[in-house]
Amino acid sequence: MLAWAGNFLTSAMAMREIPPILFTALRFALLALPLVWLVKRPAPGQWPRLIAVCLCIGVLHFGLSFTALKLAGDLSSPAIVMQSYVPMTTLLAWWVLGERFAWRTGLAIAVSFAGVLVLGFDPMVLDHPMALVLMLVSAAFLAIGTVLMKGLRGMDVFSQQGWTAIFSVLPLLAISTWLEPGAIARLPDASWVAWSGALYAAFVSSLLGHGLYYVLVQRYPVAQVTPWLLLVPVLAIGLGIAFWGDRPGPRLLLGGAMVLGGVLLIALRALSKARPAPLAEDL
Repeated sequence: MLAWAGNFLTSAMAMREIPPILFTALRFALLALPLVWLVKRPAPGQWPRLIAVCLCIGVLHFGLSFTALKLAGDLSSPAIVMQSYVPMTTLLAWWVLGERFAWRTGLAIAVSFAGVLVLGFDPMVLDHPMALVLMLVSAAFLAIGTVLMKGLRGMDVFSQQGWTAIFSVLPLLAISTWLEPGAIARLPDASWVAWSGALYAAFVSSLLGHGLYYVLVQRYPVAQVTPWLLLVPVLAIGLGIAFWGDRPGPRLLLGGAMVLGGVLLIALRALSKARPAPLAEDL
């Protein structure tokens, strides 16, 4: 969570010089260099699912989220809105995987989505409405990719990370060439700050942060793992206030509290269901 929160700040700094789609492609190109030698072939019949996961997470989620972060101009609102991924994932896990949840979890999901609506009326967010829309769409693709990931078998962390990077670079470069003309030619002029942001995104956020997250998603129910994302926006808001000049308004704080409160309720419900029952001799 700490690695991901720092990525909001370092990426925002890097995207002062590198456009968001090209920055995403650069992130995955750097990540692919060491991992291309470690990837393993997926089990027979799993290529379509693997490619779908890579495109949902690598191209669609990251491409849209970095674009939203660039458009927003602050760190707080994108970090909070991204947490709508948690209730989205819980709903998808119920629909696709059959993971059930009680009415309290359903209420928490409703509170989270209502919080996004409240947050959307904050002046800082209203100045950049497309950033809010893109971040919500980005969260939806991350939720889809996470649920699809549950069906992958025999894939270790390095293979999953490596395939995501390999399958994402060329589509992202093609999109950047189309939407960000001339950006690739200007890349050699980027400063060490921009390159440091790309290196952080590749090796700290992706390799460390997502590597650990993939392991957790493979071993535990989706609804048990995703609520811990609650720590990311809290840390990112602190970094935004301290280093980026963020000044969250009352609507953003209220909406953020609703979103994060809903996520917290989902977390508490998931943890209570995951806690083993006491043994008879302990009663």
